Amino acid sequence: MNLNCIIIDDEPLALELLQSYVEKTSFLNLCGTYPNAIQAMKDMAGKEPVHILFLDIQMPGIDGLEFSRLIDSYTRIVFTTAFDRYAVDSYKVNALDYLLKPISYSSFLQAVNKAVHWFELHEKPKPIEAENTQPNPEYIFVKSDYKLIQIPLNNILYIEGLKDYVKIHLEDGQKPILSLLSMKSMEERLPANQFIRVHRSFIVQKNKIKVIDRGRIVFNKEYIPVSESYKQELFAYINEHSIQ
Repeated sequence: MNLNCIIIDDEPLALELLQSYVEKTSFLNLCGTYPNAIQAMKDMAGKEPVHILFLDIQMPGIDGLEFSRLIDSYTRIVFTTAFDRYAVDSYKVNALDYLLKPISYSSFLQAVNKAVHWFELHEKPKPIEAENTQPNPEYIFVKSDYKLIQIPLNNILYIEGLKDYVKIHLEDGQKPILSLLSMKSMEERLPANQFIRVHRSFIVQKNKIKVIDRGRIVFNKEYIPVSESYKQELFAYINEHSIQ
């Protein structure tokens, strides 16, 4: 898919470099370059939707973090900065990525590929019938130790992938259940509005997430890693339920 993008940076050399990267990336359409956020804001009003905004953080007038809170939530933000101390703040405003200058083309491309992945997921049409007429199941049955075991979905904290098996971790100190299933088949059986994949080896129940410590989900004494490819979807969910 083709994505519209805008670059805002008060450093001419940085702006020119990003412009050259956009121009040699076939699926990107450059809609404008700006030395400050105020000028960009005037031009963005009433124009085509912007998919990706490459945004410097330290700028005169309105800085990048302030400006990111003013734009449409549809636009994915890629922060570009020479300072790594803003990384935590970038996640608070749901940034897609955070690129440190000098920016290489490979890191630039990784960021735009994340945007492509995000828009493909969020613009994929949802099956209306399944969404509107089928309630979430209350439980699933899995095979374990030659038995068929019923597991209430509300009791599941998270699912861990172990090669050919999955390990289903339950609440209240209950013993985990091992089953000969793949993570893919497990993910397909779980309701997407209740569970979220955060790593190739972990699926967690959304409403059981109580603590996130340095990018990891904490369940009791267990720390669940969140990989880069799933981080955007997780933080989008967290931001929907956060008080800014």
